[in-house]
Amino acid sequence: MNKEDFFIKQFIPSKHKNNFIGDDAAVIGEDVYSMDAFFENVHFKRKWFSLKQIAKKAMLVNISDAIVMNAIPKYALLSVAIPKTYSKKDLKELASGFKVVAKEYGITIIGGDTIVNEKLDISITIISKTKNAIYRTGTKKNDLLCYTGSLGECKRDLEILLNGGSVSSKSKFIKPKLKAAFFYDIVPYIHSALDISDGLVFELERLSKANKLGFEFFNELNEETITSGEEYEILFSFKEKNKKIIEKIAKKHKVELNIFAKAVKGSYKSPFANHHF
Repeated sequence: MNKEDFFIKQFIPSKHKNNFIGDDAAVIGEDVYSMDAFFENVHFKRKWFSLKQIAKKAMLVNISDAIVMNAIPKYALLSVAIPKTYSKKDLKELASGFKVVAKEYGITIIGGDTIVNEKLDISITIISKTKNAIYRTGTKKNDLLCYTGSLGECKRDLEILLNGGSVSSKSKFIKPKLKAAFFYDIVPYIHSALDISDGLVFELERLSKANKLGFEFFNELNEETITSGEEYEILFSFKEKNKKIIEKIAKKHKVELNIFAKAVKGSYKSPFANHHF
């Protein structure tokens, strides 16, 4: 049993038309709320990252959720559990990571909470604005499925780190590479979207459940590609007639596209075990 899914379902009303749970963020009017946790020894080990890198990644993975909902991030609330051993220098370095990303995306940090803890745990809420939200639902039969960039790097780099090695500071596992400008430009031509945080096959399972559709794959995808998590590439669906315009936009933004499947009648379930508890 996936205990995460079971727990989340406790908050989903069975007979209510306004259900805000189930997407990358909750949309209420033009306001979009996303929240992510980034906990030491769960999502990262301290020796893998500088404090600045930790703060930057914590912000970026949350901003990714806003982007794929077609929302512009505006404000952030930070909840940070800080080890009592941290010095003023450590705290300044941690804060600088939050501030650098906030400045890059035009986000104002408006508050939050801090507590003392044995390890570094971060939760961030991003408040965004949209006039046309994009949801996981919306995929149509015969839509093409596409993901941006390349997949597999994060899984490979995580394995290196777990085995005591080191990876480049440019690794997507260290600093996710978001594609906001590209995504905002393709919004008029797509039906649904989500980011690849848990691995392509697990996101496809979510897409299948949300739309009650299956997928016909054009080519066999290797396990490393389809199970690599924390990639934060974009998975989206669109009508075949919009393929050329989307490819033109991708070329403009220098974004690699991988059109790998078609939505068909049926359902899809990942052949691999989910890493969630």
